Amino acid sequence: MCNETSYIIETATARFEDTGIVVSGWTRLRPGACEIVQNGPLTPGIHYLYGRSSTAHRGGPKTWRGEFPLCVDPTGSFSIETIPECSVMGLVSEGFQPVLIENRTRWRTSFTETEELSLQESEAAGVQRLLYDAGIFTGNIDGNLGPRTRRAIGDFLVSKGLDARTSDTDLVDILEQAAIERSRNVGLTFCNRTENRIWSAMARRRGEGWESRGWWLLEAGGCARVIDDPLLQAEHFAYAEMEMEDGTIRTLRRGNDPFCVSRSKFAITGRTECEAAAFRTGQFVATPAPENRKLVFEFFDRDFGDPVRVQ
Repeated sequence: MCNETSYIIETATARFEDTGIVVSGWTRLRPGACEIVQNGPLTPGIHYLYGRSSTAHRGGPKTWRGEFPLCVDPTGSFSIETIPECSVMGLVSEGFQPVLIENRTRWRTSFTETEELSLQESEAAGVQRLLYDAGIFTGNIDGNLGPRTRRAIGDFLVSKGLDARTSDTDLVDILEQAAIERSRNVGLTFCNRTENRIWSAMARRRGEGWESRGWWLLEAGGCARVIDDPLLQAEHFAYAEMEMEDGTIRTLRRGNDPFCVSRSKFAITGRTECEAAAFRTGQFVATPAPENRKLVFEFFDRDFGDPVRVQ
């Protein structure tokens, strides 16, 4: 597997064996790197692949996925055979994408972004993105390290007491940890304290108007960072929908602040006449005020009302 993106990616793979499907993860891929994710000899035919971005990156998790559901352990390394019900084993279901392998000896495939990058450009773009994620330097994420970016890298290494000749792979690892540490100290994080999967959204002031954004998937017990920057004292609002097995959803019981939401991922400016713009209205709840530029907002089962069916 090769990583032709600007993100650090953790990947899981699945393959057919005599007893069923074996799913394994996670293999970490630095930007611009290639790693063996399955040893040969390979079995020609359909294999499956799933990727998720490192928690170091701003903007919430990014995934490379398909429609074939398989169980994974989101908390650490795993290797499991076919399990009919993921939650029974404390696992979660993710959609894998099929990959057709036609050679027993070797096969290569890549994670990509919309912007096509070579492996060398991906490595450079990964450094650029991590500099941004860590709050060190903001510039273009294009795979071209200009003089200002190189100065920012040099200043960062000096500030950490590190050698200017630090390798690119070590630099990526160090920047990832710096970004993770930064994320703990700023921003808005949503956490799911229920036993069901929920989809979450947030709303806030944006300039002179209002903005709502979603969705962030929160597995049972999981968290997601929905705002990556230091929080101001301005109002913030939260919304969530809990999926039920019969296709109904449960929404927040105390929600009384209307904002627009959409069926798919959205960023909507304004909060009125949602239906006229082909959106629908969700009733959000106001969050507590942030403390020290950050806030963790938790969803509990008691926060949700009775199941309803969304048209």
